[in-house]
Amino acid sequence: MSTYRGSRNCNIASRRNIVFGGAAVRSVLPLLPTMPATAETGSAARQSYRREGMRLYLAALLLTCTLAGPAEAQSAPSQGSKPTIVLVHGAFAGSSSWNGVISELARDGYPVVAAAVPLRSLKGDAQYVSSLVASVTGPVVLVGHSYGGEVISVAAAERPNVKSLVFVAGFAPEIGESASSLSSRFPTGTLGSALAPPVKLADGGADLYILQSHYRKQFAADVPEADATRMAVTQRPIAESALAEPAEAMAWRQLPSWFVWGSLDYNIPAALSKFMADRAAAREAVEIPGASHVVMISHPHDITEMIKRAAK
Repeated sequence: MSTYRGSRNCNIASRRNIVFGGAAVRSVLPLLPTMPATAETGSAARQSYRREGMRLYLAALLLTCTLAGPAEAQSAPSQGSKPTIVLVHGAFAGSSSWNGVISELARDGYPVVAAAVPLRSLKGDAQYVSSLVASVTGPVVLVGHSYGGEVISVAAAERPNVKSLVFVAGFAPEIGESASSLSSRFPTGTLGSALAPPVKLADGGADLYILQSHYRKQFAADVPEADATRMAVTQRPIAESALAEPAEAMAWRQLPSWFVWGSLDYNIPAALSKFMADRAAAREAVEIPGASHVVMISHPHDITEMIKRAAK
């Protein structure tokens, strides 16, 4: 059994293949010794047969693990000509906010990766997503929600395999702009009054949360109450400084972009989303009537269809 534990290249899938009838094991089965069905067979003979059987089993296991090679943790599987869709969440949410979209994209055969963004700094978050994109073989469509829009625009600037951008109620800053500075152009949003007192951090910074009592009305008004309550409790905080950090690069001037937002978005007002879409000369700019800031949760089909159009 030491060979099994020591084989670094044997991933879970290849081990399962061994146990449940992988080709390497099936090919060696005819070679396994058969215990003679006689009463005279002694314990020494039985142990010899077991040792020989185990030797051949481990040889097959090693062969399968070697052929399997190391698993790629984030690289999406190849799906023919379809690009990989990389989904980037924003503040006060997480990668699970894409679950409805993920289900539809996967059903339609698209490889999908939902990034877990640190939400610590725009530069650092963009570098993280850029590294993730670099690990994907083939073309990529980057999709960003809210603050994640800033992240994908910066991250795509140095990644030639990114073919298009989709902003889902997302910020699309010009170089030198930040989420905070863009919001000040259209001060009709109500996020500031919905925030909890900042949580002070040991490094002198602060984390921002939305008050749980305000979360649904502010962030997810068209999401079922029970779901919005769970979202409020599990929300991901963002570093206060990240929202004020100016963008050092932007890719929406070079790449085709798609924009979609809700008419009842209280974090990024509809007027601001329209302004950014017009400035980016968006291929499509769609406002969904009555939708909240988390339009990808309440209208996953609409978002999925736009992503698929961007992928083409």
